Amino acid sequence: MAEIEKKPGDGLAADIEVVASASQTSAAGRIRNYFLTGLVVAGPLLITAYLSWSFINWVDDLVRPFIPAAYRPETYLPWPIPGTGLVIAFFALTLLGFLTANLVGRTLVELGESLLNRMPIVRPVYKTMKQIFETLFSKTGSSFRKVALAEFPAPGMWSLVFISQPPGGDIADRLPGGEHVSCFLPCTPNPTTGFFFFVPRDRLIELDIGVESAMTLIMSAGMVQPGADAQKKLASLAATAKAAQAAKSPVIAK
Repeated sequence: MAEIEKKPGDGLAADIEVVASASQTSAAGRIRNYFLTGLVVAGPLLITAYLSWSFINWVDDLVRPFIPAAYRPETYLPWPIPGTGLVIAFFALTLLGFLTANLVGRTLVELGESLLNRMPIVRPVYKTMKQIFETLFSKTGSSFRKVALAEFPAPGMWSLVFISQPPGGDIADRLPGGEHVSCFLPCTPNPTTGFFFFVPRDRLIELDIGVESAMTLIMSAGMVQPGADAQKKLASLAATAKAAQAAKSPVIAK
């Protein structure tokens, strides 16, 4: 422990002033640490709750117009029940999937698709959306299953990309060089926007990390690194804070 230096002739009044100042600094440091700890604990919870609540309200507002007023809970209760539309949408989609799996359901779906395919403007939109949803929710698809590094936007600068389906048809025949893959480079902090391009497979460096970890890295702008143990980091920070607090504890020289 370091001793507090005093000037000759300061006396007891100076000792009391130094101890009071150190105590205030220590108290302010503890309050700051407590505040940051509470922020770390409450921040993710509040943001998750807000996003979940917004999604539930969005689904409720989307489903509510299709429910007759006589069957809505708020008709008989003084307040609406959040999540009702989400539950109804879940059962409706499950029932639709069950009916589509049957012969009659498949026949109706094929009939509806044949009608949509005859509409000039609706046809390309529907086909594109169907291919995207089938690719995203397919268990055997390989879309966004691998993460790699691509030299972008300049030589010596590397960016995280998600490897998608390889190009096919006329695109694959006209691309120069060897095998190419489709890559999507999301932007920070909004990963829904980015760049899409074809790149030779040998120009990529595949990484052994998951898509979720890479997405977290992109959204946090590198602040959350993949493979880092949050509990170990918090324990290390706590140990460092305790050591700093012990080092700054005042000891009055006798």
